[in-house]
Amino acid sequence: MVAYFLDMIDSESGLAILKGSMNKNFSFEVVSSPADPRYMRTGVIHTPHGDIQTPAFIPVGTAATVKALTVEMMRENGAQAILSNAYHLYLQPGHTLVEKAGGLAKFMNWNGPTFTDSGGFQVLSLGSGYKKVVSMVSDEATVAVKSTRHAFVDDDGVNFKSHRDGSMHRFTPEVSMQIQHALGADICFSFDELTSLADPRPYQEEALERTHAWAARSIAEFRSLQREHTVRPYQALFGVLQGANYEDLRRQTAKYLGAMDFDGFGIGGAIEKSQLGEIVRWCTEELPVDKPKHLLGISEPDDIFAAIEQGVDTFDCVSPTRVARNGSAYTQGGRFNIKAARYYDDFGPLDPGCDCYTCKNYTRAYINHLYKAKEILAAILVSNHNEHFIIKLVDDIRVSIKDGSFVELKNTWLARYYA
Repeated sequence: MVAYFLDMIDSESGLAILKGSMNKNFSFEVVSSPADPRYMRTGVIHTPHGDIQTPAFIPVGTAATVKALTVEMMRENGAQAILSNAYHLYLQPGHTLVEKAGGLAKFMNWNGPTFTDSGGFQVLSLGSGYKKVVSMVSDEATVAVKSTRHAFVDDDGVNFKSHRDGSMHRFTPEVSMQIQHALGADICFSFDELTSLADPRPYQEEALERTHAWAARSIAEFRSLQREHTVRPYQALFGVLQGANYEDLRRQTAKYLGAMDFDGFGIGGAIEKSQLGEIVRWCTEELPVDKPKHLLGISEPDDIFAAIEQGVDTFDCVSPTRVARNGSAYTQGGRFNIKAARYYDDFGPLDPGCDCYTCKNYTRAYINHLYKAKEILAAILVSNHNEHFIIKLVDDIRVSIKDGSFVELKNTWLARYYA
């Protein structure tokens, strides 16, 4: 445990500096907004391990690594923070080992803020949504039958089967908070039940009630842990909003969680893409203006613009590296697959308008060859470019909000990308 606190010892007195719940060194401030500060805005999230200029894209390092990339590469790409997954780190290598190593940031050699999600996503991905594509369109809606599920929800928590070895485990709000507290992330999320778009309205209501109860239990456990470990840097706890595509449920949960002792909020759950901006706005209209909002799991450019326009401050997604492993690269002219035969002798960069390490040094022809040869470097180079691309896009949006050119940037950028 000593390594976790080496930077918190006063060099003259030798005394540990109290930075736990007695010294809440976490805050958020809105810096600029062209109109109502609840919506499109720039700001700063102050954390014990550094500031995050918002809006910001938070790359996902599921198992304490952004797949195929080093933290040095992520720093060069302009990443301000990294989000890891409590569920995955609990299974491997174990949250106690990460704690012993000095916390998530130190374990992965990341000198900056970190996020951890609660494991609530696995309630869906291993449960009712296991290996399923879900939609609210009735003839497409499908839910995993009980016999195929790997996660089972009750009012107290979730039993789930490890995707690694099939062993059974149980998460409760208390267990999730204990894991995240041990991981030491700057921003953690309350335990929630993520529903699918195929779940009927009665179940959405039932799951939301459960999420509200779990939110209260998450706060109680997390604050208790902070009182017991006052020498740790302050860890912020965000409440997670569910409610699918139902306006009354989204507003209800925003009001309910907005009145609780959370440092910020995560907007999660099943969201129909066409309604993303509208759903975020429902939440924004009810949530406190002075606390940050994080949208869980988006990275497509049109979604990014819509979310930021409605007041989202940070968001994360695995998509940049996931699609890269399949050969897809983001460019200003749209996304394309570099493995296609037409790029066999194309000696231009992935994206002529990009200044990332990949685009400055490697050609489409070379990367096409790497995929055909099944070389690991292919995924590394395209993942690096994709992360840089999304981070840069959000950086440009942040500048456009400050100088008043957001609408112009949005219209020209999206017209070119989706042409």
